[in-house]
Amino acid sequence: MSRSVTSAQSRTAAQVVAAAVGVVFLLVGIAGFIPGLTTHYDTLSFAGHHSGAMLLGVFAVSILHNLVHLAFGVAGLALARTASGARTFLIAGGAIYLVLWIYGLIVDHDSAGNFVPVNTADNWLHLGLAVGMIALGLATGRRTTPAR
Repeated sequence: MSRSVTSAQSRTAAQVVAAAVGVVFLLVGIAGFIPGLTTHYDTLSFAGHHSGAMLLGVFAVSILHNLVHLAFGVAGLALARTASGARTFLIAGGAIYLVLWIYGLIVDHDSAGNFVPVNTADNWLHLGLAVGMIALGLATGRRTTPAR
């Protein structure tokens, strides 16, 4: 049996999930730079609430916001290399998104404090990500996936 097959069979569920979540974050970060997927692309700014760009026409994005998604994707893939890293990524990443959700609720969306930027759709997505990532981190635990 090749080393890559053995390695793939010994990955925990948390590693598989963290890698998948990491890939999704990478795709979202890339999508934020693609005109058409991002509406009002000509108004994309580095940071701040003045960026009028909207991913899928719904989620407020800026260059900084896209870079954060890309960084989360890289972190997810890097931490998915170990079971403990994967679990940490899911739970800590979910906690970070919980903080972002609270931040989005309290910041005035038209103020300089909204530097990421976020809007109402982002806020609810951040809550969903927080709950989902934390739940996945706790649910996948330390069990390994069965060998096929």
